[in-house]
Amino acid sequence: MPAHHSASGPRPRPEATSTGIVLGARLVLGEHESVDVPVRFDYRSDDPLAVALEFLGPAAEAGTWWFSRDLLWEGLQKPTGLGDVRIWPPCPCHGRTSLRVMLQGGDGGAVLVGLPARQVRRWLRRESFALVPRGSERSLLDWDGALDALTTG
Repeated sequence: MPAHHSASGPRPRPEATSTGIVLGARLVLGEHESVDVPVRFDYRSDDPLAVALEFLGPAAEAGTWWFSRDLLWEGLQKPTGLGDVRIWPPCPCHGRTSLRVMLQGGDGGAVLVGLPARQVRRWLRRESFALVPRGSERSLLDWDGALDALTTG
């Protein structure tokens, strides 16, 4: 499945700090079949609204997906998302402790991946929100540059 990048709004400013984490995930192949795959989440202060989920190793062909950091955070609490990215929180009542992320490509193919919810939550809280606190993302965007790009291009 090709990499996917959601459309961005205003152009971010050039100075950047970043954080990332490599996790062991489960690529769901069917109702009772899955395989272990490594993935990496990245967050950069120069693209403060998004996180990147990169598939590594044998699953690298699934590409890199960018989506809303808020969507990932909300997905840890409740089912969320429409369209290309949908997220479901752990469901202890059904014996599922993983965060589920479904990524649907333009070709109609979909990838369902189970992620360790505690590690994702901890990374968001301790690292990405430490770089750019929730709610302050828009203050880092270059609104004038975005407006210029829209009016000149």
